Amino acid sequence: MFNPLNFIGILTFLDLARGLPVEGRTGLLPGKTKRTGMGIYGAINAAISGLNAQSRALENISGNVANSQTVGFKRLDTTFSDLVSGGGAIQASQVSGTTFATSRATNTIQGDITQSDVSTYLAINGEGYFVVTAADDIVDGGTTFQDTNYYTRGGDFELDEEGYMVNQSGYYLKGFPLDPTTGNATGDVPEVLQVSRQPLAAQQSRTITYQANLPPTPQTNRFVTSSGAAGTDTLETFGGPPVLDATTNIDETYRAAFENSSISGGATTIYNDNGTAISVTLRWAKVPAPAVNTWNLYYASPGDAAGDAYKRVGSVQFDASGAVQTLTAATGATASGTESFTIANITVNGVSTAGPGGAGTTIAFGTNSLTQFATNEGTATSVEVNSDGYAAGEFLGIAVDESGRVNASYSNSQTRALYEIPLATFEAEQNLQRVDGAAFAATSTSGEPDLTGGGSIIANAIELSNADIATEFSKLIITQQAYSANTRIVTSADEMLDSALNMVR
Repeated sequence: MFNPLNFIGILTFLDLARGLPVEGRTGLLPGKTKRTGMGIYGAINAAISGLNAQSRALENISGNVANSQTVGFKRLDTTFSDLVSGGGAIQASQVSGTTFATSRATNTIQGDITQSDVSTYLAINGEGYFVVTAADDIVDGGTTFQDTNYYTRGGDFELDEEGYMVNQSGYYLKGFPLDPTTGNATGDVPEVLQVSRQPLAAQQSRTITYQANLPPTPQTNRFVTSSGAAGTDTLETFGGPPVLDATTNIDETYRAAFENSSISGGATTIYNDNGTAISVTLRWAKVPAPAVNTWNLYYASPGDAAGDAYKRVGSVQFDASGAVQTLTAATGATASGTESFTIANITVNGVSTAGPGGAGTTIAFGTNSLTQFATNEGTATSVEVNSDGYAAGEFLGIAVDESGRVNASYSNSQTRALYEIPLATFEAEQNLQRVDGAAFAATSTSGEPDLTGGGSIIANAIELSNADIATEFSKLIITQQAYSANTRIVTSADEMLDSALNMVR
């Protein structure tokens, strides 16, 4: 016989399965009503949300594994959050809700840095991103670029055929151009970095920096062969014609006599305005009495049209303490205090320093760089001769130092600082937008890039992906188990619904 109370109980169970209200339904305890936030249908809904969340986690894991070898890649982890179901004001009357998954950035986690044989590969040790941009079009055979800046830690840059530094993802590096004279950055907006492969033009030598200590008694060849006879330590002079004395150039006729009564003063190479090398050989000869502590400086001038073997630069007189007291320039030269001679024109083997500007070549002694201190040596000691200027040089390549400066090197042993690479930092870098090629774009929530800070740049190195395969596989196992558990809930809930429906039949 049909029992109404049993039918009411079945309806109540079905409503509970669907999470529907059952107030006023008889068969409950007197005075009690119940509203459920979830039932069997709610359980299915929660399980499906779990499947969706674990699917997203699996997608992140698979992407991390796929990019485990991508230079500069930052993995995405997964965060799960719950959605509380309705059902009551206190936890005793509430039930567990559904879930949803979001991706969590790991931009602040640095990947391993590995060394490379490629000099243009760069890695960042610490905070920051390289400022890059993407190509826009080819106009008249040259690359044009987008106005948008991107940011990456993928430092596998190489020079392309146009001299741009581009990484394997196709992003072009930006930097601040440097003033060739001061070495300071020009402007505060980074430009696409382009290295010119043009030869470095020659620079004429203007200054010879000189340091030496001259002996009070020079042991010239003449002094040695005469066993130190009086007067043999000074310049040997003859009557004319031509006349060899302490105030003239040295004629080729007296080359041997001059070299036997003088000592070597060192040598250096200087360059004229078109980069031709000129070898400058210096000699010192002590001036005979009545001069006291006075020396003449000469430079060798082979091939001289006037027949001079050595040209006199000027005389240097020392005081009793061995410091320079006076400089007196010879014809064709000028003296500046006690610190330098300037020679209007140096000619060696027909090659002249004369060129545009006519500034001459300065032999600079500096402060206390030229002395006459007592010494057991009879030769010039502590000799150091350097000169500026250089010949033209072919482009060899570039290198980046720790300060982020891009330096070009040339075949003439010269280097030139071309650009300074800035590193961009953000107040909230986790809010950067990911774009293709292990790069990021700034957003309103990430903040504007700050180009004044960041870590240090390491050349000949790259930063690897921060995704570790072993760790990702561990997460994969957990994700797979959670996914399977959610499918079991759907299966169980379906079986329970079947049982409830079979009660009506």
